Amino acid sequence: MNKQSLNKLSLFLTGIEQRLIDNWEFFKSMTVLYKSGTREFPAKVWQDDAKLKMNFNGNTETIETNWLSARIVKFAQNYDSVVIKYEERGTTIVIEADDKNVKMKTQDSKEQKEAIKVHNEAPQISNRDYYIKVGQADELLKEIGILGSNGKIKNDMIRKYNQIDHFVELIDDMLREFFKENESITILDCGCGKSYLTFVLNYYIREVLKKPCRFIGLDYSNTVIEASKRIAQNLGYRNMEFKVTDIRNFQTSEKIDMVISLHACNTATDEAIALAVNNNVKSMVMVPCCQQEILKQYSYPPFEQIIKHGILKARMADVITDGIRALILEALGYKVSIVEYISPTETPKNLMLRAIKTQAPDSRALAEYKKLKEMLGISPTLEKLIFLK
Repeated sequence: MNKQSLNKLSLFLTGIEQRLIDNWEFFKSMTVLYKSGTREFPAKVWQDDAKLKMNFNGNTETIETNWLSARIVKFAQNYDSVVIKYEERGTTIVIEADDKNVKMKTQDSKEQKEAIKVHNEAPQISNRDYYIKVGQADELLKEIGILGSNGKIKNDMIRKYNQIDHFVELIDDMLREFFKENESITILDCGCGKSYLTFVLNYYIREVLKKPCRFIGLDYSNTVIEASKRIAQNLGYRNMEFKVTDIRNFQTSEKIDMVISLHACNTATDEAIALAVNNNVKSMVMVPCCQQEILKQYSYPPFEQIIKHGILKARMADVITDGIRALILEALGYKVSIVEYISPTETPKNLMLRAIKTQAPDSRALAEYKKLKEMLGISPTLEKLIFLK
């Protein structure tokens, strides 16, 4: 190949090098086919133990990523043409070069081209524009058990699919706002369980928003943590770490940007909030589950004739619990919003608390909290965990 084509090829491959660095966790492989007349000479590039390997003419060598372009171009000098195919999850880039021209094109994966219109799969799937799309996210959805081998959402997983997608929708604005000032994000999932949310958020941030991220999942169950590790390995998600630990016992020197928790029971939600507060985490997203602590403590004489009915007392306790959490966070300088996460027809545990640290502590909110605490006769765990004064 002539010098002009080699220079242009080198320019294209320099861009591929940077893409490989940025998307290292989602890189699959790279094939190079050199041609001389009718003869073809294949080469392959792949990952092996966090290193880049290249095989050509029966020889395998370890190469630095920033030497990849120079290596491929050096070999191309001795051939008439070359076809390079770079593959990562969801995208394939093809470069074709000869003495006349060098051209590059990007191809979406087969799954993206054949994306299924999810609202036609089943009546339970809405016709809204999903954030985690069937077709584009098939590999992820199959691995976490939501998508069947027929390419459709499993009937018994439709509700779960809607829930995780709506979770992404509700925090999308928080993520985009965060990335206006930051290059990457580290998210801690407290009581991660099977880690549906963690895997989905990882996919969304890396493959939709195209931003670097890191995830840490915590759970006291060794079984679910091992399962999460296997899924991460199968998906090639090397930016994820899972630990068997109680939330209260977790310690880290690593900077955490967001703490999430989905349906952590009773005071486990308070433990997740406290972990965020005590580690100076700027944002948190909590979807509480059962709320037993305040139910056993509170009383309010003006409402005695109402809360004498057990179900009404329990529902009031739920409202008080989440309201107190919000008030404490406001006292600490967080901007708090509480929204409906999913329809109450699916579960009564359907509120989402979103909080972002935006200002100095608010003495007015703290005074209001102390007043309510005395009025209701309660002693919330959250106050004890964050050493509120």
